[in-house]
Amino acid sequence: MIELYNVRKSYGNIEVLKDVNLKVREGEFISVRGKSGAGKTTLLKILGLLDDPDGGEVRVFGKDVKGLNDDERSSIRLHYIGFIFQFFNLIPSLTVMENIELPLALAGIGKQERRLRVQELLKYFNLTGLAHRLPDTLSGGERQRVAAIRAIVNNPKIILADEPTSSLDNENSQLLMELLTKINREKRVTVVLTTTDLYEKLPATRDYLLMEGRLIEH
Repeated sequence: MIELYNVRKSYGNIEVLKDVNLKVREGEFISVRGKSGAGKTTLLKILGLLDDPDGGEVRVFGKDVKGLNDDERSSIRLHYIGFIFQFFNLIPSLTVMENIELPLALAGIGKQERRLRVQELLKYFNLTGLAHRLPDTLSGGERQRVAAIRAIVNNPKIILADEPTSSLDNENSQLLMELLTKINREKRVTVVLTTTDLYEKLPATRDYLLMEGRLIEH
């Protein structure tokens, strides 16, 4: 799905990624652990075509990203990649349903189909009661679960989750991980998740440590 070969990235004189190699395959759950500032977000941005490496090769669904223009990159992100960010990134003035259906609207899908798809997902994850509420009325855990549902509403092949549990308590962290595990196992969506917790037990098929720019498999 996504392949990195000897990927390098620097900010000024600081080498964030040093000759990183990674193959992300269909149906996997990959965790990347590392301290704050280790380069985990940079790695996800490169995987999600939001940033380019300084060196090395990135291939997405068999294509070298160097040959893709901005429209092609945007299309891949919209249709094949879902993002879950650390701080939810929900639009305060939109209801839960409107927030979740936003990627569908950007993809040109009609209102009736958008509503139907969102309702099905909210029911699937037992969150129907949140549909017409605004983000400010939700708990942090509820907001992050809504963000996770928004990430899969376009039926992506892969979800990139950037420290999604870092601002949640233990109970809500567990609920979010259960949701991501369900997405991975039942919908066969690949998940790449980053965390600063070096010892947290995760349902990963592969577990990596990002340290001093090097990606090391546990």
